[in-house]
Amino acid sequence: MKSRNGIRYSQEQKEAIVKRMMPPNNESVAKIAKEEGITEVTLYKWRKEARTAGVATPGNGQTSDKWNSQDKFLVVMETFAMNESEIAEYCRKKGLYREQIDAWKSVCLQANGQAFDQAKQLNGALKEEQKRAKQLEKELQKKEKALAEAAALLLLRKKAQAIWGDDEEE
Repeated sequence: MKSRNGIRYSQEQKEAIVKRMMPPNNESVAKIAKEEGITEVTLYKWRKEARTAGVATPGNGQTSDKWNSQDKFLVVMETFAMNESEIAEYCRKKGLYREQIDAWKSVCLQANGQAFDQAKQLNGALKEEQKRAKQLEKELQKKEKALAEAAALLLLRKKAQAIWGDDEEE
């Protein structure tokens, strides 16, 4: 592997560093960059490649409850087809709890349902607003009509007064 600064890194070295970003180590990119003398840009690129390959690599130095949704989703994907003993082993290796993975899995499975419910609510609200807008438009047209009639009557009254004079003067 050749980085931007022209330094070549062996595949083993790259894998070892990426592994440090993975659970249970979950070391931050900044810490690894400082210790290894590798630019953060290179480390972020390696982390992105690992995520694209489906490996959870938070690399943010945070505990698992503060991981981003992508890393949580990748853990759910890695463990989805595992049996109980495989999941237990996975949790031991990664420093995770089964309950965390179950909670993340539940959130992932409900994600589309929540989006559908939200869309349904928004559509209902939109229809209500459209209905209200139509009603307000009708009211406005009625008021404009009444105003035009009143203006026409005032104009007729002024013309009548100009032609026949003012009844109030007598």
